[in-house]
Amino acid sequence: MRTNYADDFPLLKNSTENGKRLVYLDNAATTQKPTQVIDAVRNYYEQYNANPHRGAYPLSEKATEAYEAARGKVAAFIGAGSPEEIVFTKGTTESLNLIAGSYGMDIVQEGDEILISIAEHHSNLIPWQAVAKAKSAKLRYLYTDANGKLTTEEIAAKITTRTRIVAVAQVSNVLGIVNPIEEIVKRAHEAGAIVVLDAAQGIPHMPVDVQALDVDFLAFSGHKLYAPMGIGVLYAKKEHLRNMHPLLLGGGMVDDVSEQTAAYTDGPGKFEGGTQHVEGAVGLHSALDYLENIGYEQIGRIEHELTGYALARLHSIPHVTIYGQESGYGRTGVISFNIDGAHPHDVSTILSADGVAIRSGHHCAHPLMRYMGVNATCRASLCFYNTKDDIDVLIGSIWKVREVLKLGAE
Repeated sequence: MRTNYADDFPLLKNSTENGKRLVYLDNAATTQKPTQVIDAVRNYYEQYNANPHRGAYPLSEKATEAYEAARGKVAAFIGAGSPEEIVFTKGTTESLNLIAGSYGMDIVQEGDEILISIAEHHSNLIPWQAVAKAKSAKLRYLYTDANGKLTTEEIAAKITTRTRIVAVAQVSNVLGIVNPIEEIVKRAHEAGAIVVLDAAQGIPHMPVDVQALDVDFLAFSGHKLYAPMGIGVLYAKKEHLRNMHPLLLGGGMVDDVSEQTAAYTDGPGKFEGGTQHVEGAVGLHSALDYLENIGYEQIGRIEHELTGYALARLHSIPHVTIYGQESGYGRTGVISFNIDGAHPHDVSTILSADGVAIRSGHHCAHPLMRYMGVNATCRASLCFYNTKDDIDVLIGSIWKVREVLKLGAE
């Protein structure tokens, strides 16, 4: 059975500016693109680049067919009941803003509570701050335990009859912890609340079935899923989508316009004003085909082995602190760590000299950083095209950091 997929990704064959082999470990920020996706986008530009839903000529019709085929592919991939429940956006951030602005602003009332976790990315935090402020509601937080997990006790205590919306990430972009979504959804619905799931960090690593999970909304980005940047997905149950008002007004999202009024179209088109990112949708379709060909079982097997190997090797290095649980179970390959006495930005720079690309900073999660008592962390994030050789290069470079910074290697 095939285990090394790096050959499918042209950029991974490049060397860095100093001639080192590229070791790309920033997959939680964005993934590289396989040849299949690159070819699909190129083919779109070369064969049927046109504005969809606009023209009665063959190029436009083919672009429309490809765009809607991508919508159908996404719906099937996440187990939606219909393609009519899929809205294309620029990415997770736009999807979450659309939910907050078009749904949250209408249903949240004074005194209601919106519940999110302390580990949320800013894109699933700031929009809810805005809703809470505008509607005189209260924004409450689920706090993690020492291992970065949301406990049953915390969930039970925080979801109450006052809770109107629960918005939570499937997987933390800092800790890699997989949250207990089924439990959260069950308790939220029993309390009469709706659930918004940020699947940006989850869907690259595990299957998602929106009907089985029974989430009300779901958002993810194509670029974290081996597809182009600038394409994202908002899933919403039909009854929610039907009652939401559009935020982006203009061409393509109306049935009729008079001098003083406009009649909006039904379905996802109501939220897709303007010229759409057809090539992104085509690339996303190809990326989902590519992932299905590998299979989540194979992806999970590879990534679990790599994560366990990386955690074990990191744990053996003195002066290294790992945040979140230190086993490979119940987590993805997102690993945040710090080196005593070394600023994460300095660590990232030193590793970069060895060709290793990691992320350093607050990872758009300021509240979580403060909760953990740090200003920033280093973050290495693995995916199925990484190898143990990549991890060995990372570990070898980490061993050098304290010596380079004259902090002492031991």
